[in-house]
Amino acid sequence: MTETRTRDALEPRSAEARAETFQAVREAHRNELAEDYVELIAELIARFGEARPVDIATRMGVTAPTVAKALDRLAREGLVARAKYRSVFLTPDGAALAEACLRRHEIVVRFLVRLGLDPETAEKDAEGIEHHVSARTLDLFRAFADRA
Repeated sequence: MTETRTRDALEPRSAEARAETFQAVREAHRNELAEDYVELIAELIARFGEARPVDIATRMGVTAPTVAKALDRLAREGLVARAKYRSVFLTPDGAALAEACLRRHEIVVRFLVRLGLDPETAEKDAEGIEHHVSARTLDLFRAFADRA
């Protein structure tokens, strides 16, 4: 029975189904940057009371102009509020996105650790997985991670 299910899963999918899958991946890639930035900004605010662009650049491993460009995009999308030479703060939409990203990240890390992965590797791997996991899969990750 398992062999049949596995073979069925490997059968070619329709062009429409494949296109939908690839579109979802492209959308996740587009959202990754915003999600990473708002998550980091929320962490910096929680820890230091503010998120300075220089601290964002240091923690992201990018240059100040790269951060400025990303923050401009986030401001246009209504996720951050900022003034030139000032700290960055999350808008209510940005804070909600950051909270959702943090919850998703924590679930993926707990799932990977529950599978037997060491916490350091789980943290690194979660950074990529968290942006591409569906709500249904995330629910299964949570259920598995929460098992005693």
